[in-house]
Amino acid sequence: MMMKLAKREEQIMQAFWSLGSAFIRDVIPHLPEPRPHYNSVATMVKILEEKGFLERETVGNMHSYKPLVSREVYQDQAASDFIGQYFDNSYSKMLAHFAKSNKVSEEELKDILKLIKANQK
Repeated sequence: MMMKLAKREEQIMQAFWSLGSAFIRDVIPHLPEPRPHYNSVATMVKILEEKGFLERETVGNMHSYKPLVSREVYQDQAASDFIGQYFDNSYSKMLAHFAKSNKVSEEELKDILKLIKANQK
């Protein structure tokens, strides 16, 4: 099972997923305000590397990092954890919840049905 990321770690990974390979200084502008100091981001990047989310490459005397875990793989794990924790591992209970609370429109549900039917072929 993949480790869950802390909020700021996830924000940093979102930046790396958007940028691909990047230096720490390139990631900082992609983080929400208030942006952390370079040293704070560097510490979190080191932690993400230790957790197996990022890989370091030395470029000259600097380090570039790239994601080892894709956004899609992390999304799948996070969604599964969320549905397990709040909806008894039932995707239909989750959809029913969002439909009841008007968070999913009828049109969106039709689109979801189309995707389900297309993936069963």
